[in-house]
Amino acid sequence: MTNPPEIPGEIQSRTSSRLGEFLRAESAGASLLALGALVALVWANSPWAASYDEVWTTRLNLGLPGVGLDLDLRHWINDGLMTLFFFVVGLEIKRELTTGHLNSRRAAILPGVAALGGMVIPALVYLAIAGTTEPRGWAIPMATDIALAVGVLSVVGSRVPASLRAFLLALAIVDDIGAIVVIAVVYSSGLKFSWLGGAAAAVLLTLLMRRAKLRSPLVYVIIGTWMWFALHEAGVHPTIAGVAMGLLAPVLPYRNSSLIEWQQHALHPWTSFIIVPLFALANCGIDVSLTGIRDAVSSPITWGVGFGLLIGKPLGIVLASRLAVGLRVADVPAGGRNRQLLGVSSAAGIGFTVAIFITELALEAPSDQANAKLAILIASILSGVVSLALLSRRRPSAETTIHPH
Repeated sequence: MTNPPEIPGEIQSRTSSRLGEFLRAESAGASLLALGALVALVWANSPWAASYDEVWTTRLNLGLPGVGLDLDLRHWINDGLMTLFFFVVGLEIKRELTTGHLNSRRAAILPGVAALGGMVIPALVYLAIAGTTEPRGWAIPMATDIALAVGVLSVVGSRVPASLRAFLLALAIVDDIGAIVVIAVVYSSGLKFSWLGGAAAAVLLTLLMRRAKLRSPLVYVIIGTWMWFALHEAGVHPTIAGVAMGLLAPVLPYRNSSLIEWQQHALHPWTSFIIVPLFALANCGIDVSLTGIRDAVSSPITWGVGFGLLIGKPLGIVLASRLAVGLRVADVPAGGRNRQLLGVSSAAGIGFTVAIFITELALEAPSDQANAKLAILIASILSGVVSLALLSRRRPSAETTIHPH
């Protein structure tokens, strides 16, 4: 495999500042995401609850006769606007792989192994509890919400060393890769291979444009739109087009930066401040009445998702991290403490955006979706509280550092 083109020195010098900008946008966006979820909960449990579903199930037809798409407003957000969210995720993955924390094998091993443990253990926890009820939900507790997890770390400030912040970000990115693979492989059905060929043609054309060092974002937008439509028609979730175009983005200078960084800089505020909060508003309106809570408590799905995020996620990350360090295949995060590692791992248990996204794909019954979403909300809140409790404590001078044994 050929190495990616080298970024000029002046672009590399901006990498750390771009990372800081990314983290600040994620942290600020977390507040709006939480606000969107809160408004949805209040709206869906108010005297105007009926209007909540009426708004989001409103049909909207876009396109030309014969090739148009007739989707409700919620699906235009989930399948359409969220593609931009996954595009920014793809750009961040590409940036991390080329110039960031995942640009060397050894640097990528610890968050990679930790993320794998943080996906496998929650899935096993879910299957152990709810596998006989609804096995398709096993992937729901696998996901980490970057915005909310970073938001928790921003609250504790300098109490967490930079190495563990980078560890969490890299872990969440690998986690996103796993979620994307699961969405593409597990939750795609009724594949139409002729349309898959159309999507493959878009990938090939993108590679040709990249080889020709074409820098025009408009050309890539047109190709990406076609890929999105082809995947939708092929039966593959179309948000995969966003990730694919992000990963395929050329590493080329553009407007005193790189094309990747320019696109990320332009789109990240839109996804963090508008699209993701809107997604929360459209998908978090669940019944929290006494009847709804009673149904949730009696459902194995609720407990499987909840324990998967709250317990399975940090347990998997800590065990996998210790295994990697113990086998001397990965380095310990500089300055990190055992309590801080557990605190950061608990922050990864905040599933939210992608977990809710997978819920919409995995579960068909509205009652099952409501139970899973309630579990995601509660487990994410509790994971955040546990993380803050662990990370907010002042560090004693004799506190144990992370070690392999």
